[in-house]
Amino acid sequence: MTNHEIAARSVGGTIVTNPMDRILVIDDDVPLTELLEECLRADGFEVDTVHDGEGGVARALTGDYALVVLDVMLPRMSGFEVLMRIRPQSQVPVLMLTARGDPVDRVTGLQMGADDYLPKPFNERELVARIQAILRRAKPVPVELASEPSGVLEVGDLRLDPHSREVKVKGQPVDLTTVEFDVLRVLLTSAGETVTREDLVRHALGRPFSVFDRSIDNHISSLRRKLGPDATNTDRIKTIRGAGYIYATTSLTSHRLRER
Repeated sequence: MTNHEIAARSVGGTIVTNPMDRILVIDDDVPLTELLEECLRADGFEVDTVHDGEGGVARALTGDYALVVLDVMLPRMSGFEVLMRIRPQSQVPVLMLTARGDPVDRVTGLQMGADDYLPKPFNERELVARIQAILRRAKPVPVELASEPSGVLEVGDLRLDPHSREVKVKGQPVDLTTVEFDVLRVLLTSAGETVTREDLVRHALGRPFSVFDRSIDNHISSLRRKLGPDATNTDRIKTIRGAGYIYATTSLTSHRLRER
């Protein structure tokens, strides 16, 4: 138990969630999964647990889950292999648990399609907060409640539809995770302007900014790889040293916002 910093729940600290949100936990650490089941159920989630990769893949592909919590270190089939088998058939959000926050594990998981990661040992409240942030991003926001432009965003040969959550480059669909989609949407909304890492973390990841959190950089790297270069064969997303990122456009007139 001491290997996992599962903090005691504070009085009145429970955050009520949609009781229909069902979480799949894939981890071979039985004591840890029992603690996760307890804390997630206390927050209103339904929880199922699988202790091996093969069974985890089968359950994750049923379409019965709002999110998957997936450990990297699994027997026989690693968490990366599990994710690699899930992603071609499902875009279910995946939060990976990595040992000691190994940067190689973090980058690999995000590049393979994980939505977020959390290093072990972790705090119970942070796990719940990250799950809730991912689920908020994954659920479409009603147009009348949206605080950002609700129309289709187009910059050059890239088209993003916030309603269907589809992205196309040169007319061809691009498979993005929920986090990657939201990062791209924030950048496109301000195409031609620098967006700070702090704003990206707050608006796309839904959590406070930390100078030690490099996950946004990993998501940007994955977006560059999936979107490919623009018509001039240069990176669509450019790094502005010391400031943030910018979705480059030769002219703001190429950035069109079409309201429905």
